[in-house]
Amino acid sequence: MLDRISSSVSPFVASILDHALGGGEISTRDAVVLLGTEGPDLHALLQAGDIARREDVGDDISYVVCRNINFTNICYVGCSFCGFARHADEAEAYDRSDEEMLAKCADAVARGATEVCIQGGIHPQKDHHHYRNILLTIKAVYPDLHIHAFSPEEIDYSHKKSGMELADYFRWLIEAGLGTMPGTAAEILDDDIRNILSPNKLKTARWIEIVRTAHSVGLRSSSTLMYGHIEKPEHIANHLGILRNIQKDTGGFTEFVPLGFIHEKNTLYNHMGARAGATMNEDLRMVAVSRLFLRPWITNIQVSWVKMGIKLGQMALSSGANDFGGTLMEESISRESGSDHGENTPAEDFRSYIREIGRTPVERNTVYRVLRRFKDPADDPPSLEPQASVAVSGPERFRDGSKVRDVNVRVPELNNY
Repeated sequence: MLDRISSSVSPFVASILDHALGGGEISTRDAVVLLGTEGPDLHALLQAGDIARREDVGDDISYVVCRNINFTNICYVGCSFCGFARHADEAEAYDRSDEEMLAKCADAVARGATEVCIQGGIHPQKDHHHYRNILLTIKAVYPDLHIHAFSPEEIDYSHKKSGMELADYFRWLIEAGLGTMPGTAAEILDDDIRNILSPNKLKTARWIEIVRTAHSVGLRSSSTLMYGHIEKPEHIANHLGILRNIQKDTGGFTEFVPLGFIHEKNTLYNHMGARAGATMNEDLRMVAVSRLFLRPWITNIQVSWVKMGIKLGQMALSSGANDFGGTLMEESISRESGSDHGENTPAEDFRSYIREIGRTPVERNTVYRVLRRFKDPADDPPSLEPQASVAVSGPERFRDGSKVRDVNVRVPELNNY
């Protein structure tokens, strides 16, 4: 019976998987093939992803107790996939005060958070001092809280306001308390696609420059990719190739997070003809291919439960992923585009979901240092410990020793994509 199953896998796919599991580096062409697998080939790919995951990181599944804080939703960039942004004169627009930000941090710490993830819209009246003051304000009250903040898009905008050299600007933010940087605003690192998704956003070369510079001064970052819209497998494979090349040079990525397109409430789907997000098979292929393609350079592959939901997330954790992401506590960006998977997953729920698939829950910090491993459920802490305070170290050194909304966008024909 097993021979019958293995013999049904196409020889070319089998050779790619054998090469990857043998420690070989697969090419972007190989990735394109794997991203198109169906039937027995797909099943073999998912199994190979899970085997590689076990070899790379073992059977632990990690999560981080964190809170998202969006400091403003005022933004005029005009991304076609965004349902979050508002113009300043709209009723739902907001701009958080220092007191509101600190109250959210207080709530996060009381619920056991070791991290706050801070991002916002590109507010035209803010400058580089505003970004730094957010860091200083939080660190003055919560010095041990890790701040994971400011996407490359936000860095691009605020850096241009500063007049500084980019490396010096990063050092200025690190000195104020920046711990790590989200590797978002990547979408697809191909300017033909970016010019359709968001023609006003930073281009591929600038995204790469910002990430490489951050890594060069010791600031680590996550890495991401958004799929399920107008991209083709070639775009995904080339994007993964860019990330792998950066990681070979810098070692600065902490993880890779594939992000499925949420389609319901944005222009890209409703007016520009994009696909209605990824299928289940696309989600699972994305996870397995990223595991095989990025190893051994990036070994943490994260599930976005906000995008996938819990059950599909559990399947992804059996197809190559090893991290369930963060508790979040609040989540606006996916929700405003139509995600209905909720905004908060408590740590005790993560542990339950992880145990359901026979794996070991592990609480980590932002840079994947293990804080607690929960082998025995009897040792689990009570839910939502009041005023819990967890000490977290600052930015780490590494390798080189150094840490539906209508928007004003062009609507092209998508037939060629």
